[in-house]
Amino acid sequence: MPTPRMTCRDLVEIATDYLDGALDPDERARLDRHLQTCPGCRNYLAQLARVVELTGTFPKDDVDPAVVAALASVFRAWREEGSV
Repeated sequence: MPTPRMTCRDLVEIATDYLDGALDPDERARLDRHLQTCPGCRNYLAQLARVVELTGTFPKDDVDPAVVAALASVFRAWREEGSV
């Protein structure tokens, strides 16, 4: 049975695992196929990689806990929207 096509939302949910090299080979291949046909996701992934590159130099203690909580809240709301 062929694996279903990846959506842009699917890609967003696993983009950091992709950048970390933490995807299994089948999921990585599925994501790579999506990137071949989706310039928006290629752009998103490039931007995310740049953010990781730039922010990866900050010690975790430098991030205000209120900012972390606010970002986590936004992400949870976004995920809940996708499950409807």
